[in-house]
Amino acid sequence: MSLYTDYLNEIETRKEQGLNPKPIDDGALVEELIAQIRDTGNAHRDDSLNYLIYNTLPGTTSAAGVKAKFLKEIILGQAEVPEISTGFAFELLSHMKGGPSVEVLLDLALGEDAAVAEQAAEVLKTQVFLYEADTDRLKQAYAAGNGIAKDILESYAQAEFFTKLPDIDEKIDVVTYVAAEGDISTDLLSPGNQAHSRSDRELHGKCLISEKAQQEIEALKLQHPGKRVMLVAEKGTMGVGSSRMSGVNNVALWTGKKASPYVPFVNIAPVVAGTNGISPIFLTTVGVTGGIGLDLKNWVKKTDSDGNPILNNDGNPILEQKYSVETGTVLSINTKTKKLCSAETGEELADVSSAFTPQKVEFMKAGGSYAIVFGKKLQSFAAETLGVEPAQVFAPSKVVSHEGQGLTAVEKIFNKNAVGVAGDTVLHAGSDARVKVNIVGSQDTTGLMTAQELESMAATVISPTVDGAYQSGCHTASVWDLKAQANIPKLMKFMNKFGLITARDPKGVYHSMTDVIHKVLNDITVDDWDITIGGDSHTRMSKGVAFGADSGTVALALATGEATMPIPESVKVTFKGRMKDHMDFRDVVHATQAQMLQQHGDNVFQGRVIEVHIGTLLADQAFTFTDWTAEMKAKASICISNDDTLVGSLELAKSRIQVMIDKGMDNEAGTLQGLIDKADKRIAEIKSGENPALAPDGNAKYFAEVVVDLDAIDEPMIADPDVNNADVSKRYTHDTIRPVSYYGGDKKVDLGFVGSCMVHKGDMKIVAQMLKNLEKKSGKVAFNAPLVVAAPTYNIIDELKEEGDWEILQRYSGFEFDDLMPKSKARTEYENILYLERPGCNLCMGNQEKAAKGDTVLATSTRLFQGRVVEDSADKKGESLLASTPVVVLSAILGRTPSMDEYKSAVEGIDLTKFAPPLEKPAGARSVHF
Repeated sequence: MSLYTDYLNEIETRKEQGLNPKPIDDGALVEELIAQIRDTGNAHRDDSLNYLIYNTLPGTTSAAGVKAKFLKEIILGQAEVPEISTGFAFELLSHMKGGPSVEVLLDLALGEDAAVAEQAAEVLKTQVFLYEADTDRLKQAYAAGNGIAKDILESYAQAEFFTKLPDIDEKIDVVTYVAAEGDISTDLLSPGNQAHSRSDRELHGKCLISEKAQQEIEALKLQHPGKRVMLVAEKGTMGVGSSRMSGVNNVALWTGKKASPYVPFVNIAPVVAGTNGISPIFLTTVGVTGGIGLDLKNWVKKTDSDGNPILNNDGNPILEQKYSVETGTVLSINTKTKKLCSAETGEELADVSSAFTPQKVEFMKAGGSYAIVFGKKLQSFAAETLGVEPAQVFAPSKVVSHEGQGLTAVEKIFNKNAVGVAGDTVLHAGSDARVKVNIVGSQDTTGLMTAQELESMAATVISPTVDGAYQSGCHTASVWDLKAQANIPKLMKFMNKFGLITARDPKGVYHSMTDVIHKVLNDITVDDWDITIGGDSHTRMSKGVAFGADSGTVALALATGEATMPIPESVKVTFKGRMKDHMDFRDVVHATQAQMLQQHGDNVFQGRVIEVHIGTLLADQAFTFTDWTAEMKAKASICISNDDTLVGSLELAKSRIQVMIDKGMDNEAGTLQGLIDKADKRIAEIKSGENPALAPDGNAKYFAEVVVDLDAIDEPMIADPDVNNADVSKRYTHDTIRPVSYYGGDKKVDLGFVGSCMVHKGDMKIVAQMLKNLEKKSGKVAFNAPLVVAAPTYNIIDELKEEGDWEILQRYSGFEFDDLMPKSKARTEYENILYLERPGCNLCMGNQEKAAKGDTVLATSTRLFQGRVVEDSADKKGESLLASTPVVVLSAILGRTPSMDEYKSAVEGIDLTKFAPPLEKPAGARSVHF
């Protein structure tokens, strides 16, 4: 059996699924295609030619390498293929994006044949994905007096790869498609339970919204030729909950434009919109594809004669419609005036200038943000090599600097890590910043896409400026099924070779880890001035500032060690009062959301950095707050810690990194040891007073301030998806926070879940302590609902074993994970027992394990979106309510929500996660800039 025969068999299998042939990334298969193309009498020649031209993946795939080499032979006359002329061969190379294709083009441009060299140079002038090995060749050739090299460098210095591209259309006609009412989770666009197929773009595209929606979108395209379909979140925000490059890819696949005629199923330039705009991390992903994200503002608060909002019986503002965007509405976007208009009347409906900043327009013109990032670096290199100033082609980075105004914590971090900024320039919120990235995280259900992105941008090794990077296995930890077995080892091998610390050792030397990615990143972040980029929305560290990102932005950070974004505004959160003994810190987290809404009416956290003055809470516990900020729709969060607290957190991080080293996880570069050394340096700076813990300046300016009154939190708080709210836009948000007494002690609970990134070692100890406590009061504990417990990391389990808590959990468990024989199928039925599951995301991710349809789940997780943890049944909506660990455990034992008396009795004497605000504000030395 040849690889080609195998490929034909796969094509037949895909045909039965309604799929086209899968794009080819295997160089050995391309070798067989070329052999059949050379054989003019081969029965498969025409098909082989078609697959080579139109179905071979570009970048640094092995397939691209073989294809580029063959095209070089054609150009040099060493191979003759009538269907591929020299000009066509150059055109194909121009669409291959870098790596082997750039190497071939440089060979030809710097070769002996002058005519070929000129043609190759013209193609090279359009390319931007050049790396050090490529630019070194140009630099050396230029130094040796090569005229072609000089010509190419002069073109790069003028950024002709950008200036010669056509400008974006002045007028873009769109037809609306309302994807849903209310906030649209990226799960609707790319469901978590289909995560395994994300790297197979055509297959994954079939999970967008629904088959019916896909048919309706296709019908709109037929009814409105020449118009682009705009996906709308009516009365809500588009793309909440996650960055999901796969979601943007799916929207682009169905509504966008083809990126290249020679690369299948890679579309760009989708148009998405929301009444309340686009979620910040999702908007970044839209920019990766050169798409457009609109803030419609088509529903506004109804006001009285004094301008005050009129409230309904529930105390919510009454909204009135300014203009309709119902499915099939034809609108026009003027990209020059930056207005959204009625196509029928020409009336201006909304100012959409936020979607057309100079930088975003550049992304649209270039077909995505990567081309701009690499283009700017290439221009700088060329200008420096030639000894000239780079042409002022790109929009200057926006600089916002207020004389005499102090810096918030995030502004301080961005100023410290800024790249390409004059040393005396002070950047405040709103400035465009290019910054060094210290830590990068890739998770396993987006990692395959990150690997694809790295290949497509021709990257082969991690940037040396990145301090540490980790590839997790947590999102596929629950079930080692055939999909995981096919995908995960391949991913780990790629990432390990690229330079990341990987959860699985491709050589099988150390035990495979399935630790939750955010927990590992929280441990390996060893400086409060660090910037972290991670392939998951919950990349929210309790040290430094971290941003959840799409798989492409993660790839860019890995390849370049940099990220580019505007400096966000900040909201300051402080605390007053005292936590009551029966409360858990998770209740403080929920109460923060509720009290913020009470104080400000609107969600002031959305799109901003939450600067939380946590002071005395160690990194493990503080992470509970920072992790939740993703659900508050915040851009990021920063913990302001006391010196002693930060030192304690760094010592804990060091100990856990050392465990990773002891397990054999460090690489040849000594990445993990380097992080310990960096932590030691930071600890010394803090202890000596040379550089105390990060704190904002006293005269920093905030968008808003929230003061959380701990005295007002008297009972456990539950985040409720409110699945039956008459206003559909209020369902499945994280804004409905209710006290446990609301449920009257009789709301049935079908399943409890303690796990995901929201819990720490203390939560695991609380489960054990509660079991001991309840056993002492009433004899052996019986569960009236299943309780699923998944520790976040193996480190935590090891520590629990040493301290005696794991033995208690084992005694009550009816199931305990076994790494030697992991589950090969997802659990579909649950008994009323305690399940001790493998460390990882488990139910929170929703891609492998789920509760039974229609269940009411009480969880410590972060996810209450429709269909994520639990799907609807035919006669009942599934509910995922979120609460503290003690509430979840007690509810599983009772089979219902507890009364306050039952709760207080159950937690009496239990060491809950406590928090006391610092007695003094951090000193906050004035910024070094003043």
